[in-house]
Amino acid sequence: MPTPPTAGSAPRAPRPSRRSVLAAMAAAVPAVSLPVLSGRASAASAAGALPGGGDLGPNVLVFDPATPNIQGTLDEIFKRQESAQFGEGRFALLFKPGTYRGLNAQIGFYTSIAGLGLSPGDTTFHGDVTVDAGWFNGNATQNFWRSAENLTLHPVNGTNRWAVAQAAPFRRMHIKGGLNLAPDGYGWASGGYIADSRIDGSVAPYSQQQWYTRDSSVGGWNNAVWNMVFSGVEGAPAQSFPDPPYTTLDTTPVSREKPFLYLDGADYKVFLPEKRTNARGTTWGSGTPRGESLPLGQFYVAKPGVDAATLNAALSQGLNLLLTPGIYHLDRPVEVRRPNTVVLGLGYPTLVPDNGATAMKVADVDGVRLAGFLIDAGPVNSATLLEVGPEGASADHAANPTTVQDVFIRIGGAGPGKATTSMVINSNHTLIDHTWVWRADHGDGVGWETNRADYGVRVNGDDVLATGLFVEHFNKYDVEWRGERGRTVFFQNEKAYDAPNQAAIQNGDIKGYAAYKIADGVTAHEGWGLGSYCYYNVDPTIRQDHGFQAPAKPGVKLHHLLVVSLGGKGQYEHVINSIGAPTSGTSTVPSTVVSYP
Repeated sequence: MPTPPTAGSAPRAPRPSRRSVLAAMAAAVPAVSLPVLSGRASAASAAGALPGGGDLGPNVLVFDPATPNIQGTLDEIFKRQESAQFGEGRFALLFKPGTYRGLNAQIGFYTSIAGLGLSPGDTTFHGDVTVDAGWFNGNATQNFWRSAENLTLHPVNGTNRWAVAQAAPFRRMHIKGGLNLAPDGYGWASGGYIADSRIDGSVAPYSQQQWYTRDSSVGGWNNAVWNMVFSGVEGAPAQSFPDPPYTTLDTTPVSREKPFLYLDGADYKVFLPEKRTNARGTTWGSGTPRGESLPLGQFYVAKPGVDAATLNAALSQGLNLLLTPGIYHLDRPVEVRRPNTVVLGLGYPTLVPDNGATAMKVADVDGVRLAGFLIDAGPVNSATLLEVGPEGASADHAANPTTVQDVFIRIGGAGPGKATTSMVINSNHTLIDHTWVWRADHGDGVGWETNRADYGVRVNGDDVLATGLFVEHFNKYDVEWRGERGRTVFFQNEKAYDAPNQAAIQNGDIKGYAAYKIADGVTAHEGWGLGSYCYYNVDPTIRQDHGFQAPAKPGVKLHHLLVVSLGGKGQYEHVINSIGAPTSGTSTVPSTVVSYP
């Protein structure tokens, strides 16, 4: 660790990498019989062959305060999901408005917990929603793909533990106490993301290496390691990068919170929060959230086993999509062509293109909302996995942008997968609000050519804003930004661990591909709180010229950059272009640049 343990933390031995290879997993947990606790859903049908609304399926469990043995059911789900990093189980745990006492909801892989009120205060736990790392010997760097939303917590001991890594959003939460972001024992942790939340007490990140918090309120923030970024956060620490490494923006330029399912009386609806500019603080702290609601009858409630043709037929009828938990195999793209379409996942449903197709394509239209699902690359190479707007998209969407929120992309890990470019943003004004685009460094189907994926995120559209951009391990550029007036608030990256030698990453006369490249022709771009790490464990002699590459133009401005060599496995020569001191040795100390140019 680059900093000593904080006060009250246990000392830790130095670690060679941010993630270690998975230990042998425990024997598989036998299947358990779980109750299907389905609330009433609107059965209204849209015109056409496919109905809207309906049952939410067996892996959406809906509780009310009178439900018997809630804790037992939560424990059974956790037992199944605690170490199932690449398993097929998917669950959404939904709690009707009311007060629940004495619960500790431990949240494992592919599990979402959420309240069904319109505001967090409608669903209150006198108890905890916990993520810890006992399954991985106290190392939280692989606590991915889970979430908590729309609850008020009174933690039993005054502080709730949420020790996560990437792809584990904490949204619309009110903690009447403190929040601990480290695992028990203060082991390694690498997250994370908070939005639209209020923590009355202090947030204690301890060993968290980086974190992004947006449009929230905190009672204090107690520590920083490499890169802590805040935008629109009441109570955030003052700007001080690099010592301590706090990047603080008073407001978020543009934001629109994630859609969410709630109960209006006995009827399910999906709430669509309105867009905010120069946002600060939560959307719900001063009364009813602003936005609009859609009845469940306007959604095709998809179950695993439906094909792309069925999903496209529902979209063609004018229905939105509610993807219930499970794995969906696709032989062609899901095509979103209608303005203001919502595609919302519960419990991280996973889309897998089996034959080299693109999983999802969005037309160049206003106001599409994509939220809460995972895309897994299939065994046949896909040119792209998610396309927002076709090539050459040119429409102005400033008033009503498309949003991509908690949409995670994975190449390998669950099995062999390949994709040339994972996410392509062609539509102007798109908001990317929390994504983790990951070429797997562990699991099944992992190798320099086995899960080949040259490019992570490519942005061609103008005026695109990314808030919370996590992109890792691609064979070439992790992020390549070609559009004008792009902005990124918080970026976290690791270069691919498994490069076999220097020649494999050589980029013409440049050593290595930048983690974040702004194209030479771009005249305006701005970013805040950007970090890139290297851990070339196959060939530790590899040198990377820089983590960031940008044209030298007055309109291109980057603030608070860092590069880190993890344990000396490979080194950076510079931070950005030829600027910034090289990393050196095995001490895992960042090299920083406060501003570029």
